[in-house]
Amino acid sequence: MSSATTGGVRPQEGDIDTIAINTIRTLAMDAVQKAKSGHPGTPMALAPVAYTLWQKALRFDPADPNWPGRDRFVLSCGHASMLLYALLHLAAVKDVNRHAERGGPAVSLDDIKQFRQLGSRTPGHPEYRLTAGVETTTGPLGQGCGNSVGMAMAQRFLAARYNKPGFPLFDWRVYVLCSDGDMMEGVSQEAASLAGHLRLSNLLWIYDSNTITIEGSTRLAFSEDVAARLRADGWHSIDVADANDTKAVARAIEEAQAVTDRPTLIVVHSQIGYGAPHRAGTREAHGEPLGPDEVRGAKRAYGWPEDAEFLVPDGVYERFAEGMGARGAKARAAWLEMFARYRAEYPDLARELDMINRHELPPHWDAEIPGFPADAKGLASRDSSQKVLNAIAPHVPWMIGGAADLAPSTKSNLTFEGAGGFAADNYRGRNLHFGIREHAMGSICNGMAVTGLRPYASGFLIFSDYMKPPIRLAALMELPVIYIFTHDSIGVGEDGPTHQPIEQLATLRATPDIVVLRPGDANEVVEAWRIAMTLKERPTCLILTRQPLPTLDRGRFAPASGTARGAYVLGDCEGTPQIILMATGSEVSLVAGAYDALTREGVRARVVSMPSWELFEQQPEEYRHAVLPPAVTTRLAVEQAAVLGWDRYVGPKGRVIGMHTFGASAPISALLGKFGFTPDKVLAAAWELVRHDG
Repeated sequence: MSSATTGGVRPQEGDIDTIAINTIRTLAMDAVQKAKSGHPGTPMALAPVAYTLWQKALRFDPADPNWPGRDRFVLSCGHASMLLYALLHLAAVKDVNRHAERGGPAVSLDDIKQFRQLGSRTPGHPEYRLTAGVETTTGPLGQGCGNSVGMAMAQRFLAARYNKPGFPLFDWRVYVLCSDGDMMEGVSQEAASLAGHLRLSNLLWIYDSNTITIEGSTRLAFSEDVAARLRADGWHSIDVADANDTKAVARAIEEAQAVTDRPTLIVVHSQIGYGAPHRAGTREAHGEPLGPDEVRGAKRAYGWPEDAEFLVPDGVYERFAEGMGARGAKARAAWLEMFARYRAEYPDLARELDMINRHELPPHWDAEIPGFPADAKGLASRDSSQKVLNAIAPHVPWMIGGAADLAPSTKSNLTFEGAGGFAADNYRGRNLHFGIREHAMGSICNGMAVTGLRPYASGFLIFSDYMKPPIRLAALMELPVIYIFTHDSIGVGEDGPTHQPIEQLATLRATPDIVVLRPGDANEVVEAWRIAMTLKERPTCLILTRQPLPTLDRGRFAPASGTARGAYVLGDCEGTPQIILMATGSEVSLVAGAYDALTREGVRARVVSMPSWELFEQQPEEYRHAVLPPAVTTRLAVEQAAVLGWDRYVGPKGRVIGMHTFGASAPISALLGKFGFTPDKVLAAAWELVRHDG
């Protein structure tokens, strides 16, 4: 980089690696100080560790941050985002997103000067898709750790399916920087436990043990031996006494790379805010700007011009280019040459990899999806879902998923020949056994999704509470993870209110950019799966029953293809309806029965199935008004869940039969009677509305 850009300044005598490390530190300090917001202390402490990792080990080509053969770097302590932004800038990572090359740098010096400002590429915590080179969104502590386990599992799965003799396409590693806070969060322990069980030796966590959190010393609440805990989980561990000892850090990374039968934890002891004359080693260095005097004092300690801001000295860009840049370019060129030979020898597998990279589905992926004839007895939607899932998955070889120990109950296991279980001795398996770890299951699936796999996770709807953080992050990252949530209502029965979801539907519907689908019969389940599979940038929640649902006669009622529009007229009348009946899931057949009874009595009734509010709201106003005419204000909605949100559809003159309390432990028939979900009570409510407006 010319002196016109850097000011022609060499701030100190000494080796260029030390200058590069201090460049990372000072960029972080200056950005946080200018923003008057941020976390300067961890980038100051970890700069030597991150620099060593990137320069000596990380296989990454700045010219193509999406190259499939690259190593993955995860900054789980996302509050230290300026550490990552400084690295992306100094390594000259190009601005390439998943869709196209946008040109220019991923993070320019001007972007760093706009740290934490509206519309910048340098937000307070790293955001996937927004900034090239950011592998996953990390903000809530522990999530990056969980994501990294998913990435490591994805590498093992891809290698098992696609690597061939002489073609090690997928041999990348996952490197993680994590903090005391990450180690305290339960999700990281869930993920570490599974990673050890699966012997993911391609996974390396570097734990920054600086013993400081926002409230003060970790001694306030944390005294465990993290390395001993992870060793008990089946990890290898290494201790580095001083984060500034780059030779010791490099040796530790080399030792970790040589471990072939387990993941590795490197515990690095650092001083937060290293170099700051008064705030080093204090909580004040963690979550607030240092202040002008402290910044100048830290720069003085580094041998830096005290009043220089956002300085990149001569030789720093070049040092990154001749280290990571040259190594990454060489590795990527060799990989592309290998993939060209692979394409010639294994064209079908190469086409699959092309589809994975483009987030496409194979031709005829849905050719074997069954249809379901009318059946008064019907199927539980969890059962019809299993039939559809097992018709799809054989045609989408990179679809992989499982449950938090509930696959026999959620009916989410893949049963076709060769599906197998993913395990330390069978990374080809497509059934994932997450154990009773809902939170980690969600974050692991996000890690898989960012590699291009199509993961699904299943559990009881009530336990969506345990995985809400990663569900929210999947929506924020635009990841097409599929969640199969069964036991969706008080229909769970005797298990009682601890297992009967009430507010969970409202919570999921309130989350932006998620599609929630609660199908009303087996054929709506078919359509729900079609929707879930074709969404490329939104997660989907399939809300399914334990109890059987009648399969509607589609000769009498509208086809289930209306599911794609979120809500549709299931049964109608001549002329303007006197009443509109609405429902989702198991209550659709209930309102369909009331519709039949009203119609026999000469009432002009319409019945509407509303499996997805989100998809319905995306429809043109003309369609929405055609389904729910504004002039028809007599409306009844029925759903075994909290009524929050239904007011937008029933209006001030309508009524909702829903849940206003928690459930109870009893047989399902008793519960339905107690809470008003019976044909007689629904019909009585409909008649009351009709007569009142008549």
